[in-house]
Amino acid sequence: MGGMGGTDGTKQRRRGNTRQRIQDVALELFAEQGYEKTSLREIAERLDVTKAALYYHFKTKEEIIVSLFEDLTKPIEELIAWGREQPNTLETKRELLRRYGVALTEAEPLFRFMQENQATVRDLSIGMMFKNRMKGMREIVIDPDADLVDQVRCISALFTMHAGMFVFQELAGDPEDKREAVLEVAIDLITQAHGGARKSS
Repeated sequence: MGGMGGTDGTKQRRRGNTRQRIQDVALELFAEQGYEKTSLREIAERLDVTKAALYYHFKTKEEIIVSLFEDLTKPIEELIAWGREQPNTLETKRELLRRYGVALTEAEPLFRFMQENQATVRDLSIGMMFKNRMKGMREIVIDPDADLVDQVRCISALFTMHAGMFVFQELAGDPEDKREAVLEVAIDLITQAHGGARKSS
């Protein structure tokens, strides 16, 4: 049932090793029937492996989700580290949003899980990990000396990026065009905030 071609990565966005196949299948099942209702046995059955083979990689569902979170949000962590080393300029913030858009697209299945399982996420360690990532992004994007309206614009730029993954799915149009539109609006907000913080220029 598992089929061939797992290693070429054509089926999904990531490579086809066993650990990542487990992560992908677990996310599929969580999306179909919810995190709470999915068992490790069902994940093993969908993968066509024994429960012991699954246990070799992950002992619990939470381990699967935490590993997914760590794998898929590593680019965001790296982006925050990059942003902290850059000068606090408008160009840095625009580039940060561009790169953030790419990272969000890569991690979209995980963020969809988090959106649809908010109560579960709050109980799992990834809830706090995600909060810390968001705090890191806010610290780079917001100029603490800016007035309140401009600080709100900066936070709204990040919210726009997140909303773009879910809320705007219903809008007609090509997914790539929608991503571009979301990024454009987020960059507009940051640009306005930057201009507002430096009215003297």
